[in-house]
Amino acid sequence: MPPRAIAAAAAVILGLGAAWTAAANAPAATPDKLRGAVKVDGSSTVYPFGEAVAEEFSKKHPNVKVTVGQSGTGGGFKRFGAGEIDFANASRPITKSEVAACEAKSIAFVELPVAFDGLSIVVNRGNDWVKQLTVEQITRLFSADGKVSTWKDLDPSWPAEAIKLYAPGTDSGTFDYFREATVGKTGKIRSDMSVSETDNVLVRGVEGDRNAIGFFGYAYLVANEKRLRAVPVVNPKTGAAVMPSPASIEDGSYAPFGRPLFVYATVAALDRPAGLAYAEFMLEQAGELAQEVGYVKLPDAVYERARANLKARRTGTQWLDAEGKDRHGPISDLYR
Repeated sequence: MPPRAIAAAAAVILGLGAAWTAAANAPAATPDKLRGAVKVDGSSTVYPFGEAVAEEFSKKHPNVKVTVGQSGTGGGFKRFGAGEIDFANASRPITKSEVAACEAKSIAFVELPVAFDGLSIVVNRGNDWVKQLTVEQITRLFSADGKVSTWKDLDPSWPAEAIKLYAPGTDSGTFDYFREATVGKTGKIRSDMSVSETDNVLVRGVEGDRNAIGFFGYAYLVANEKRLRAVPVVNPKTGAAVMPSPASIEDGSYAPFGRPLFVYATVAALDRPAGLAYAEFMLEQAGELAQEVGYVKLPDAVYERARANLKARRTGTQWLDAEGKDRHGPISDLYR
């Protein structure tokens, strides 16, 4: 063997020997000892965020089984109040009656805001006449008393073609929020809409009909921008037509359809190592994962307060006053 070849072979052998020695002396990887199960259900709007949290959490704690459902905000709260799940994803704050259901079962909970969302109004990409909509027009369009069946009923210059409406299921927080922002809590939404708790069904419906219009969370708009077109909404105070975007949702100019999203945790779940680890991980990663799936992160101060509430086990909701009525104002003011 030539001298160079002998030298090269010796170097390889020495190198392998050093690698084997280093491997032998390296500390053994510590197996993750956290075990258990975490059950999550609720809002289809919050589902992409919940799914992302579960996926990342499972990488860190592979022995914890995390299941995430999407039965709607109302459906999730029903299961939450019955003690069937550990965490409820919600696209609106918990209501007075839902709090009472939890109290009846002695279920204490901690409220955790996780992101901002912008309820997005969407039309088919073949719709070239709707450039913007006022809140009044949206209300007429979806109200049971609006007397709107064709586009021409909303604007004389628009086509006299029948409108097809798509909306989240009536058990969803998205539907509740939309109804309150348009016809009010006691108003009636028209009954001839195509509804589904699964937002992807709504996407396909609007995509397949030139005369369709619908609404759902901002994350689904981001995921389907090439399939649908978002409609700017005229801000009632400023008169400006505003598109949903991270900036307009956070600064409140996308009104009245900007809203916070929540996750509610039972204290019983937080008393288990797996449940507490899941909640802490979720709040640590909330801002990053919210943006990753198409939502808007909350101010850092709100996440800090949520973490403090979690640590202190501050139970109940900060969204309702002592009489059980909704409090209003910037989320940074409500979470002090």
